[in-house]
Amino acid sequence: MRKLIYLGPLLFFIITAVYFALPILKGKDPRILPSAMIEKNIPDLNLPPLLETKPGIDKQALMGEIQLVNFFSSWCGPCRTEHDFLMSVSKSEIIPIYGINYKDKQNAAKAWLLDLGDPYERIGRDIDGRTAIDWGVYGVPETYLIDKYGRIQYRHVGPLSESIFKEKISPIIKALRKQTNG
Repeated sequence: MRKLIYLGPLLFFIITAVYFALPILKGKDPRILPSAMIEKNIPDLNLPPLLETKPGIDKQALMGEIQLVNFFSSWCGPCRTEHDFLMSVSKSEIIPIYGINYKDKQNAAKAWLLDLGDPYERIGRDIDGRTAIDWGVYGVPETYLIDKYGRIQYRHVGPLSESIFKEKISPIIKALRKQTNG
């Protein structure tokens, strides 16, 4: 009878372990955060500009061409990590990048861009974080690939890099351009 008392917690542990291990055993990467927004229209937004020299971002600005939307902040370490790569994408003119400055002090964000460079076509200020919530952002940086119809086609959580761009984003861009031209 005493052995049965110990069997209950052991059985509970085994069931719990199997429950959490099952997705990994099925080949799903636990680091991938799915987005309910894939293939859906971008949420409404109307963000004021961060810089006086560039307009802010509204829904209409994110229609008509394939583009990246990058949520960033000056206080974000991983944002600094990806910034050089964003600058190289911007210079190569592969795809336009729109920035959404997330819950940041305006002067700090301006100084950050002045120091590191500005890869963005437009930059909107998400002062209270409401836009990020509407998009399902978990934290910065996050980058979204938007098709010309304003639908989210891909979401990347964390800093972008050349390998991620080549392996994941570039094939989607090519497929979207093929659909548009074909």
